[in-house]
Amino acid sequence: MLSVGIVGWRGMVGSVLVDRMKAERDFSTFEPLFFTTSNVGAPLPKELLGLGSPLEYLLDAYSLEELSQCDAIITCQGADYTQDIYYKLRQSGWNGHWIDAASALRMSDESVLILDPVNRSVIDAALTRGNKTWVGSNCTVGLMLIAINGLIQNDWVEWVSTMTYQSASGAGAAQVK
Repeated sequence: MLSVGIVGWRGMVGSVLVDRMKAERDFSTFEPLFFTTSNVGAPLPKELLGLGSPLEYLLDAYSLEELSQCDAIITCQGADYTQDIYYKLRQSGWNGHWIDAASALRMSDESVLILDPVNRSVIDAALTRGNKTWVGSNCTVGLMLIAINGLIQNDWVEWVSTMTYQSASGAGAAQVK
């Protein structure tokens, strides 16, 4: 069974992702390992129990050795974490799939934006070529593109402008609440 490391599961984006993965029963398809940047060795929180992790404690999200044991890593930890860990992990020889919600790798040549309702053919072609770095788009832009995808597919859109209150959500879940 594939081993998938999850980093940033506690924040706003990560907690929504984990809840969605629970609802879709995704955790039954792989072995999850949960990583932390602040509470290494602590017992798994109750919301993570029963999801199939072989460990009952949190792993160190800065440990290249522990991260390199994963076939894939999903991170919602943010751009600073990605910039600190991603290239070190790749340089260490790790060749797994990196799936990232942060902006740090969006413009990298090795990354493919994943927004499958809009660019599924690009994702499939990248998989065929052996790509292993996957990055989410900006949330406002992604939602807008999904909403107007039919218009874009029919070439009925010349340009789009979007605005957001992302600075509020970017402050974290505590500020939004």
